[in-house]
Amino acid sequence: MKRLPLLFLVITLFAASTAVQCQQKMADLITANFRFAEKQYKLLMQHVTPDKMPQRYEQATNNWVNMEIQWWCSGFYPGSLWYIYEQTGDSSIRKEAERALEVIKPNQFYTDHHDLGFMMYCSFGNAYRITGNEAYKQPILNAADALITRFRPGIPAIQSWNKSKKFNCPVIIDNMMNLELLEWAARNGGNKKGSEIARLHTATTTKNHYRPDYSSYHVIDYDTATGAVLQKRTHQGYADNSAWSRGQAWGLYGYVMMYRFTKNKAYLQQAQNIAGFILNHPHLPADKIPYWDYDAPNIPDAVRDVSAAAITASALLELGQYTKGKQKEKYLADATTILRALDSDQYKAAPGTNGGFLLLHSTGALPFNSEIDVPLIYADYYFLEALKRYKDWYLK
Repeated sequence: MKRLPLLFLVITLFAASTAVQCQQKMADLITANFRFAEKQYKLLMQHVTPDKMPQRYEQATNNWVNMEIQWWCSGFYPGSLWYIYEQTGDSSIRKEAERALEVIKPNQFYTDHHDLGFMMYCSFGNAYRITGNEAYKQPILNAADALITRFRPGIPAIQSWNKSKKFNCPVIIDNMMNLELLEWAARNGGNKKGSEIARLHTATTTKNHYRPDYSSYHVIDYDTATGAVLQKRTHQGYADNSAWSRGQAWGLYGYVMMYRFTKNKAYLQQAQNIAGFILNHPHLPADKIPYWDYDAPNIPDAVRDVSAAAITASALLELGQYTKGKQKEKYLADATTILRALDSDQYKAAPGTNGGFLLLHSTGALPFNSEIDVPLIYADYYFLEALKRYKDWYLK
């Protein structure tokens, strides 16, 4: 009878030892990846056009593609640099981050599409958070004001793209990400109306973007006068009714973020339901790196989208902060699986290669034969964010 308590003690000590070893391995993985990023981005820095921002690297032609600052992802390069500087303290990385902010600074007044959050909050937001420099704050507040101009009260939602031959008033699931700019600004001296708009937009998204299985359409097209839904379409996914993988990741991240600001339990429940769709999907590979669309016709030979995986990992780590018990453990375990996969040779570049980008195998817009199986700047950004979140929240 006395052997049972002893056996229990041995098992407990073994489990504790294993947990410590796992934490140490993740700590080492995180440290190594920020050091790797420090070296890689010094290579990338050499190929950035002074008045543009890097988008991708094309291995076949050894070509670095840089885009105009109004491109929707212009904030991810400086944002990534700030994450790297925060962890490494490298002064040359900070200097380049500061230079890049000056280049994209005019975007604070840009109103021609909805991606001000990606452009200005991921960049200036990180700079302000890390440095406390008040010079970085006003551009964030100005950008929130610019985004508010795209709110259409008759829907009610923020219009993503301008009217075109294809769409009257399109609202895309990606737009959930840009609500972080509005919520933060409303709490930090900016227009408080932004918070109300963010919540109205979220309610409209829940109502019209989501299907009963908690997958999301990519684009909902509206009549601005009546708020009626004109079309439910895709733009970058396989089909109108398919589940474009990055779109599912945007939605998951967006609802978790909205719960952070509001503590509205409906947002938390929606995030958990979306996570359930993603993590339990029969087409999700064992390493949790999704195909570019969960309904792609050529699975398992379809290309992957590492950017969707990185976004999902970052979102799951935050979702775990608001969840308890076995569900919390699952979110952490699945996020860890993703991060370990992204750290592997299959998805991470060899040092000194890949044009200085960190990750391989992202897919931007396959239906347009664009950005297929390439490194993309926002995949790196959310990978770095996920590593930081794991270190801050889960390493003791």
